[in-house]
Amino acid sequence: MDLILWRHAEAEDQREGLEDLERALTARGEKQAARVAAWLDRLLPEGARILCSPARRCDQTARALGRKFKVRPELGPAADVPGILEAAQWPSARQPVVVVGHQPVLGEVVAQLLGMDSGTCQVRKGTAWWLRTRERDGHQQTVVVAVQSPDAT
Repeated sequence: MDLILWRHAEAEDQREGLEDLERALTARGEKQAARVAAWLDRLLPEGARILCSPARRCDQTARALGRKFKVRPELGPAADVPGILEAAQWPSARQPVVVVGHQPVLGEVVAQLLGMDSGTCQVRKGTAWWLRTRERDGHQQTVVVAVQSPDAT
């Protein structure tokens, strides 16, 4: 299974009177989302499932891909690793799954799946981590297929 973890692009700062879920992408964030979306669109098969946090900044990031996606409340800012893996049906989903969400939980998913000792991995704004599960010698492994930064596209 392929799991693509895509952190939302740069969003406006929190300010009084603005709910966290309503924070929008900045102009820079819109460009970041468009660059990574173009990269993903070239590589993702048509049957890929795209799941998104209900936060406006995640919705805007996912919309840059130009494909249908499903908003999942359990992928919001308070998401946890088990919830993300369950929503993505890791590791048994038949098609690739893209999860558009938040740090630090996306970094925690990366760290857990790759067996990192630190418990978390830094995932920069707008960056997509493409992970794949495979079986080798009777053991399930997770490998990094690609990491795409919005600054590198």
